[in-house]
Amino acid sequence: MAAEIMHSSTQDTDDPVDAVFALHRGGKMEIRATVPVRDADDLSLAYTPGVARVCTAIAEQPELVNDYTWKSNTVAVVTDGTAVLGLGDIGPEASLPVMEGKAILFKQFGGVDAVPIALACTGVDEIVETVVRLAPSFGGVNLEDISAPRCFEIERRLQDALDIPVFHDDQHGTAIVTTAALWNAAKVTDREIGSLRAVISGAGAAGIAIAKMLVAAGIGDVAVCDRKGVVYEGRGDLTDVKAEIAALTNRTGVKGSLADALNGADVFIGVSGGTVPEEVVATMAEGAFIFAMANPNPEIHPEVAHKYAAVVATGRSDFPNQINNVLAFPGIFAGALQVRASRITEGMKLAAAKALAGVVADELTPQKVIPSPFDERVAPAVTKAVADAARAEGVARI
Repeated sequence: MAAEIMHSSTQDTDDPVDAVFALHRGGKMEIRATVPVRDADDLSLAYTPGVARVCTAIAEQPELVNDYTWKSNTVAVVTDGTAVLGLGDIGPEASLPVMEGKAILFKQFGGVDAVPIALACTGVDEIVETVVRLAPSFGGVNLEDISAPRCFEIERRLQDALDIPVFHDDQHGTAIVTTAALWNAAKVTDREIGSLRAVISGAGAAGIAIAKMLVAAGIGDVAVCDRKGVVYEGRGDLTDVKAEIAALTNRTGVKGSLADALNGADVFIGVSGGTVPEEVVATMAEGAFIFAMANPNPEIHPEVAHKYAAVVATGRSDFPNQINNVLAFPGIFAGALQVRASRITEGMKLAAAKALAGVVADELTPQKVIPSPFDERVAPAVTKAVADAARAEGVARI
């Protein structure tokens, strides 16, 4: 079937499926030189013998690598192909179209060069060792589509081992954009985030990170639900990661199912898939916010959500209020690289969320609580906020 689709893609690009394959043929990116090599003089400067002088200077002063190579503006986009979009564990080769896509978004929206790296290993130790060995070539590492719970340990260990930013976008990018949208949803409805009780459906990478950021942002209360129901302190089957989040969340002590948690809740945040029955949605508080972000099928379809919610957001581009990570990661890395930050801190993430919310602060409506990915104000605002926060937190080197 795949072969038939690829063959037909060259025949008829009016078909959306065929157009997709036509666009991807040969890949979506390439490497280009930034300097000319037109004659022997150019060659002697760009390569031998001239390049030896630069190599010697870097050997004597290693920090010069940031001035005389691509390192200071280049990110490795690293995956093992175990949690790709909604497709699951499809392997490194099949993940490459997504990693290429991520790389071109880095460039288009943040001016940051990025290189897709799909690894043929899934062990935590193997991934950490491999990325550490690759790190001298890059100014930052964007971890992508690595399944939970391994992603948490991989990110932590890499950040401990390296002196460049390591950022798992599935966690923190999603959390930053969600928090920005929630701040604005509260503002447009004349509410305070501290008055809201949120329920998150999904205790994977995104769900855990969103819960942590909402706590840091001052949410009134938040409960996280996995397949077995509410994650709460004392539940006997919790992983270390879930036990940690249980200790930070669910101040009201709710137990039971997702339906139990949603009764009277102000906010639903879906990062899990599945479907929430309409009769459960109807039990939420009046004027609720519903952020149903599963793709392509939101946990609560907007048609249903609008019956009960004051603000509705999804992960889809064909509905208003798209929660899209491209609003965050290009500017976050651009800001971190601009000041040669050694890491991306919690303060930098919150600063990014505030800047993102601020882009449309004077234009808010229930249908516009988050900017469009094509809003040209986004990346500069996030970049500046992240760079300023890095300096304030002492992780900037210039």
